[in-house]
Amino acid sequence: MAVCDVCGLPTELCVCEDIAREAQKIEVYTTKRKFGKLMTVVEGIDAKNIDLKDLVKDLKTQCACGGTAKEDRIELQGDHRRQVKDMLLKKGFTEDLIEIR
Repeated sequence: MAVCDVCGLPTELCVCEDIAREAQKIEVYTTKRKFGKLMTVVEGIDAKNIDLKDLVKDLKTQCACGGTAKEDRIELQGDHRRQVKDMLLKKGFTEDLIEIR
């Protein structure tokens, strides 16, 4: 049986990711890219405690768009600020710490 190095609980019962979700200040905003296309950027998620690849995969599926995780931030093609906030709330992030610009 594997044990988490941080909390000392078995990996099946590990709460490190839940605690990390509740303590992160996340910014969601749009920026313009080439040819005036909008891109939604999600910053502030700690990549050490949360699996960004799974989160990006879920966000891309929910928003029906392309995207990537670069330099500890998520980039999605198009303006999906409201959908991203709703999805992050469903994933267990705190609403007070999600800022939309």
